[in-house]
Order: sequence, then C-alpha cells, then structure tokens
Amino acid sequence: MIERRQSIAATAAIAATRTLPLRLCAVALLMTQAGCSVMTTAYERPAAPVPASYALAAADAPQGAASLLPWQDYFADPRLRQLLDIALTNNRDLRVAMLNVEQTRAQFQLRRADLYPGVDLNAKASRARATDGKPNPSFGLGLAVTAWEIDFFGRIARLKDQALAQYLASQEGRNAAQLSLVASVANGWLNLLADEELLGLSRQTLASRESSARLTRMRLDAGVVSELDWRQAESLTQDARATLAQQQRQRAVDENALALLLGQALPDDIRASLARSRLADAPALVPLPAGLPSELLTRRPDIRQAEQQLIAAKASMDAARAAFFPHITLTAQAGTASDALSGLFHGGSWGFSIAPSLLLALFDAGRNQAQLEVSEAVRSIAVAQYEKAIQTAFREVSDALAGQATLGEQVQARQNQAQAEAASLRLAELRYLNGVASHLDLLDAQRSLFSTQQAVVQTRLAQLQNQVTLYKALGGGAPDTVAKAPS
Repeated sequence: MIERRQSIAATAAIAATRTLPLRLCAVALLMTQAGCSVMTTAYERPAAPVPASYALAAADAPQGAASLLPWQDYFADPRLRQLLDIALTNNRDLRVAMLNVEQTRAQFQLRRADLYPGVDLNAKASRARATDGKPNPSFGLGLAVTAWEIDFFGRIARLKDQALAQYLASQEGRNAAQLSLVASVANGWLNLLADEELLGLSRQTLASRESSARLTRMRLDAGVVSELDWRQAESLTQDARATLAQQQRQRAVDENALALLLGQALPDDIRASLARSRLADAPALVPLPAGLPSELLTRRPDIRQAEQQLIAAKASMDAARAAFFPHITLTAQAGTASDALSGLFHGGSWGFSIAPSLLLALFDAGRNQAQLEVSEAVRSIAVAQYEKAIQTAFREVSDALAGQATLGEQVQARQNQAQAEAASLRLAELRYLNGVASHLDLLDAQRSLFSTQQAVVQTRLAQLQNQVTLYKALGGGAPDTVAKAPS
C-alpha cells in the first residue's frame, strides 16, 4: 500500500527584521499554553449502575466514612500494627506498584515536554577548497529549534492529558494495592490466631482421648468392657491425632503465607507470643459506617483507578480526532557565521531564520480513521470496566454487610451449642460409668463436642475476617492517599 502525504511548506525571511519571528514564537507559545484544542469534549462521569442504598445496611450505623479511618485506628492489636508496618515497608508487590507510579510519572513528564520547543546549541566548522585551490573555511555558532510542533488542534495536549490520567491511575493502583495488603495481613494474622486456638483444642482433645483409651484398655483387661469398646476408643484417639497433624500443617502454611506478605520471616517475639494467644482474646474492631453506594466512587481506590483509566481512554480518543487536522511545525535558527573563527562575534555576522511548515495528510489508506475506531473501542471498554468496578464494589460491600448482620448471631449460637455439647458429654460419661448408656453414646458425645468447639473458632474467625473485608470493601484508609498530579 502506497502512502502519500502532501506537504505545504512556507519559509520566511533571513536577517532583515527580528520582530516578525519573535511575534510568531510568542503567538505559538500562547496558543500552546492556552490549550487551543478544537477537539476536546467535556468529561462526564457515567451513571453508577447500582441501587441507591444497601439492602442490609444497619439503620443505627455510625456516621462518617470508612476511608477517613486509618488502619492504625481500626486495628487495635499492637502486634498486628507491627506486622502491618513491616509489610508496608518490605512487601514486593507494593514495591512494584510504587515503581509503576514512578514510571508513569516519567512518561507524563515526557508528554508534557512535547508541548515546549527544544532549544539546541549548534556549532559547526568546515573547510573546503575553491576551484582556484584556495581554502574556504566556514564557522558557525547559534541556537536552533528543530521541527517543534505547534499544538494548535490540541493533539499533543490530549496525549499529555492521557499520560496524566495514566499516572493518576497508577497512584490509585498503588493505593488499592496498599489497602489490599493491609487486609491480607490482617486476615493472615487472624488465621494464625485461629490456628493456635485450634491446635490447643486438638492437643487437649487428643490428651483426653488418650486417657479415655487407656482407661478403656484397663477395663477391657479387667473384663468389664468388650474389645469393641476399646477399638472404638482407639479409633477416636487416632482421629484426634490425625486432626492435630493436619492443623499443624495448616499452621505452618498460614505462617508461610503471612511471611510472604511481610517480605520477611515473622519476628521472634510475635511468634513466641502466639502460643499464648486465642482468637477470642483478639481486640474488637470498631463498627464501620456503610454510607451510600454513591460514596464508593470517591472512597475506593480501585474505582478511582478505573475512572482515571476511562479519562485516559477519552483523551486518547480526542487525540485521534485531532490527528485528522494539519500538523504545524516550526524550525528556527539564530546565531553567527563567518569565514574566520575570530570573526564569529563581529558585527554583521549575526542572523536568524524561521521556517513554519504545515503538513496535512491527503491519503493515508484509512490509518487515521482506524486509529480513531481503535480509541473509541478502548474508551467503550474502559466504560464497561469502570461500571464493572462499581458493581463489584457494591457486591463486596453488600456481602460484608450480610455477614455483619448474621455472623454475630451465628457465633452466639455456636457458643451455646458448645455449652450444650459439653453438658451432654458430662451426662454421657455418668450414664456410661453407671451402665445406663453404651460406649458408643459416649464416643458420639465426644465427637460432637470437638466438632462444635472447632466450629466456634471457625465462625468467630469468619466474623472477624468479615469485618476486615468490610473495611477493605468500603475503601478504608488514610485520606491523604488520594492521587494527585505531579508538580
């Protein structure tokens, strides 16, 4: 495919007046600084495709915004705060997100520099021989502006706006990564507390079942019980031993996952304190205000990131429209020239030249139109992604509110059930020792109590992690993390 471009060039005077080039440069700079774009259209935020309120939001919830509550105030456990400080310093994913911000900032500065002319120092010296054999030296020194595009139709300005939006999006991406890291470390810490409590429960249960199995063996040797009773007691003991081994493995896996988030091993003092910790003793988390779904647009960094990406896509589309218009460039030189090095700074050797040029594509085989269609499709994708981010946020908050409304009641019910199972076990032991109940009834009571005690820990873990999830879903964090343009 042959591409042809028609160039209409105009070159103006050398050396007579200096006012004309100065005026042209001043006008060009004013047009560039003013952003004389005929293609820019106002940005309009798409409507949020979610209901106006949450179905399970508590009517008596405290007022305010979760995004105004720093994690230092939300998480009261000093050990967890220490872990969060370590993670925010050492986590590699967060470090990559911060480096992405620096990369996009530099890219924005590159685009912003395109709006201004580049001034170069031009020095030259040549020596040639004339037809008579005599040397003909030439020396020159001056300043040059080479092919500076005057952004009359706003193409470069819109590309700069695109780079700025991408920079702001990377900042919001870094904020989202930090919020996700805080929530992940908090959940990892709660997992470890639950693991320790479950391990303690499993050790206690195993010791109790081993004692029961020994007693059953003695009763078997004395001919009081059958071998079936002893085998059942032994089976239950081995089941407790297998559960303990499984939970020890899970404890190691959860610690490894937390160490990865921290970017280092768990500190020795915190690891030592875990043996004395129980999930039930974890400090309570403060209640969070849900607010309205519309507030998520300014709270959550991932939504703000999606909106900046939408703004960048729109700026790219405007730049594609501006590409249909002429490109106006300016080349200018000012300096001195002489046939002797000593004469460079003498009077009469100074001069300047200025050459504006206009380039308009008459035939490009549909390249500009295809680029515009690409940018329009990218913008449509960005709109869909922005709306999906809002819908995802709404669902996450709604799910967390549903958990907040029901998990407290579930924890209380599990605790009541555990108390009932403990009483049932005491009665089963008395009935068995008095010969009223079978050994199988006693084993069933032991199994039920152990399962219920595990369920209490797991439900309490779910409740605490749901509060962490709600904090993240509402965009919790310090207010000074909102993305800002570079200076």
